Amino acid sequence: MTDTVLLVVLGVLALTGGVLVFTLNSMARVTFALLASLVCVGGVAAVLGLPYLGVVIVLMMVMEMLIMAVFMIAYMMNPAGLMPMSMLHNKRGSLVVSGAVFAALVTGIFLVPWPEDAPAARPEDSTVQVGTELMGDQMLTMVTLGFVLLATMVGATVLATHRGRYDRFGDDLDRPADDPTGGGVGR
Repeated sequence: MTDTVLLVVLGVLALTGGVLVFTLNSMARVTFALLASLVCVGGVAAVLGLPYLGVVIVLMMVMEMLIMAVFMIAYMMNPAGLMPMSMLHNKRGSLVVSGAVFAALVTGIFLVPWPEDAPAARPEDSTVQVGTELMGDQMLTMVTLGFVLLATMVGATVLATHRGRYDRFGDDLDRPADDPTGGGVGR
C-alpha cells in the first residue's frame, strides 16, 4: 500500500514538474522545475524495484541541472535567466504533434495484447538484470572504461598539483613538520 501511494504521489509530482517546465517564464525556474520532475522520476524507478537506477537518475539529473543553472547565472545576458520569456516555440505545431503522440500512446495501451499469465518470478538482483539489458555484451567494456576514466582523473589531478604532501621537506623527512607558510607545528 505504501509503495502504491508513493508511486502515485511521485508520478503526480513528476507530471506537475513537467507541466511547469512549459508554463514557467524563465530559464532558471524551468531548470529547477525540470530538476524536481526528474528527481521524482528517479523516485518512481526506486519504488518500482530499481533502486540503483533511481539513485543514478537522481545523481545525474541533480548535477546536470545545477551545472546548467550555474552557467545560466554566469553567462546569460539577462540577470541569471530570470527575465520573463516564453519556453514555447511554434505553439500550434507542437500542440498538434504532442496531441497526436499522446493519442497514439493511449491507443497503444488499449490495443497491445497484455500478458494474462501469472507474472514471472522476480530476479534476485534487479541491478544485474537492468545492467545486462542496458549494456548487453558491452558490460565489461563499460566497467573497464569507468576504471580508466577514474584513473585518468586521479592522474590528471596528481600531475596538476605543483607540490606533493612531502615536497616541502626535500630529502630530510625525519625532522618535525615546520610548514614555511607559518602554520607548522615546530613554531
